Amino acid sequence: MPFEFEKLEIEGLILVKPKVFGDNRGFFLESYKKSDFVANGIDIEFNQDNHSKSSAKVLRGLHYQAKPYGQAKLVRCSRGRIFDVAVDIRPNSKTFGKYVKVELSEENKHMLFIPEGFAHGFVVLSDEAELLYKASGEYSPQADRGILWNDKDINIDWGIDFEPILSEKDKIQPYLKDINKGELI
Repeated sequence: MPFEFEKLEIEGLILVKPKVFGDNRGFFLESYKKSDFVANGIDIEFNQDNHSKSSAKVLRGLHYQAKPYGQAKLVRCSRGRIFDVAVDIRPNSKTFGKYVKVELSEENKHMLFIPEGFAHGFVVLSDEAELLYKASGEYSPQADRGILWNDKDINIDWGIDFEPILSEKDKIQPYLKDINKGELI
C-alpha cells in the first residue's frame, strides 16, 4: 500500500504518510488513491483542488464553511514547512473546541485529512510555503466563516516565537463561544 494512515487523537483526523520512492533523480509518490483512502475510512468525493502560497510568518485561519456547505479537506505542504491546525467545531462532539497540530513539510510529505466539522488554519515556518489541498465541497462565499486564531478558550500552541502576519479578516474573527452553533457542522 502506498500510504500509512495514522488516526490522531481527535476522532476523524487522520495523518496520511505516503510511500516515497526516491533515488538520485528525485522522487515519486502517490498523493491520492481513492481505493486506499476508502479502505481506510476516508470515503469522500473531492470536488475542488486549491493551491496557496504564503510568506514566512503568515498565519491563515481558522477557517470553515457554515452548514450546509461544510468541507472535508486533504492538506499537504508541497514546498516549505508549516504547522497545520484542525479545531473540532462539531457541537455534539466530546472533543468540541479541542485541536490537533501537525507539521507538514516538503521533507516529510505528510498530509492531514480533516473531515467536515473542523476549523482549519496554518502558520508558515519557512521562508515560503505552498499548500495543495483537496476539498469535498466547492467554496461558498456566503458560508465562509472563521474563528479568531488566538481564541483563549481553544488556547492553540502555535509553536511560534514571532507575531504572525494575518489578513484583516483573520484579525477580527469571532471567538468560538460567540458563534451560532446552528451554523456548525
